[in-house]
Amino acid sequence: MRWENQSSVSEFLLLGLPIRPEQQGVFFALFLGMYLTTVLGNLLIILLIRLDSRLHTPMYFFLSHLALTDVSFSSVTVPKMLKNMQTQHQSISYPECISQMYFYLLFVCVDNLLLAVMAYDRYVAICHPLHYITIMKKELCVQLVTTCWVFSCCGALLHTLLMVRLSFCGNNTIPHFFCSLSILLKLSCSDTSLNELAIFTEGAVVVIFPLSGIVISYGRIGASILRIPSTRGICKALSTCGSHLSVVCLFYGTIVALYFSPSSSNSNEKDIIASLMYTVVTPMLNPFIYSLRNRDMKLALGILFKSNIIFSK
Repeated sequence: MRWENQSSVSEFLLLGLPIRPEQQGVFFALFLGMYLTTVLGNLLIILLIRLDSRLHTPMYFFLSHLALTDVSFSSVTVPKMLKNMQTQHQSISYPECISQMYFYLLFVCVDNLLLAVMAYDRYVAICHPLHYITIMKKELCVQLVTTCWVFSCCGALLHTLLMVRLSFCGNNTIPHFFCSLSILLKLSCSDTSLNELAIFTEGAVVVIFPLSGIVISYGRIGASILRIPSTRGICKALSTCGSHLSVVCLFYGTIVALYFSPSSSNSNEKDIIASLMYTVVTPMLNPFIYSLRNRDMKLALGILFKSNIIFSK
């Protein structure tokens, strides 16, 4: 079925960020710097993991996919936002808007599920260290990551198929910097009850179940740490899961601020700020969290720089 038959609206208008015209240049430079930092930082993590054989472990295998997801996640929304800020061309075609919504849902779901998988990996490493190699086999790691991607693709596709059946009759103005699922549903003049049911059902699966798995994993990790007699052992256990726990708090902290704040105080500007934290700031901070708090990553980075210096001479 052709796109044109789905809606009388051929394009949408992205209002973007609520900033003054004289501040556009400053914010453009700021977000461009943050985006480049996100891309370069996460690509560096992927490169280090591929080049250093000591990082060919389940934890870094999952981390490489998380870094890839963060790059893709930011690339879905930020380049279009920067283009609109620079050119003041706010229109986005209907197919492009739907595609942006699909990939946004895809990568946010993958991000969410990967954090749960990484929490399970940390649980096995700390609570069952002697059986870690036999439990976290390469085949299991590949299956877990594949499941994350396949489930996310199916979930995003479901919302996309339900969206393209809706009609958009008049208002095509999106008061945001990207095509948000919730805003598109508000703009539709069709019955969105089926879409809302899908959001509620899949939201419970994608958010509540992984979050429950993370809480249970770290609950057992905490109980295991309390049984360690030596302070050195406790510090080692905490360093093993400290980076991942920091990313989890940053990720879900933003979700809580965005979706669980009282509706009466949830203005459009507050929603945009929370979305910026979620789509721009969090993917940028993840490489710093893993590189600054992880001894293996810092060692691999030092070896890479030393090798470049030697070859340059």
